[in-house]
Amino acid sequence: MPVIYEKRTYSVTVGQMSEVVRLYGSQGYPALEAGGFAKKLVGYFISDTGELHQLVHLWKFDSDDDRRAHWKRLFEDADFMAFAKQIRPLIKTQANQLLVAAPWGPHP
Repeated sequence: MPVIYEKRTYSVTVGQMSEVVRLYGSQGYPALEAGGFAKKLVGYFISDTGELHQLVHLWKFDSDDDRRAHWKRLFEDADFMAFAKQIRPLIKTQANQLLVAAPWGPHP
């Protein structure tokens, strides 16, 4: 099974990005690091052109089983779920996309 990348795109309610950034910085990312979840994270990004008010994150997993186990463990983590409860009202939509690397070029 090839490495799987998961791109998660959250559309943030207009005017709420600063609060999303604050919550991720003070609670979300620290919970990811403390629980050992950040090691699968490629990066977080905020849209600057095109469709605005989006928070995008990219994850790298060894397999689909690895991906499913990661999210199961994360959603059982009390600190992360306390953060999630606060951020969910600020999110309008979520889109997840699974990607596999092309057979050429660099890969993170």
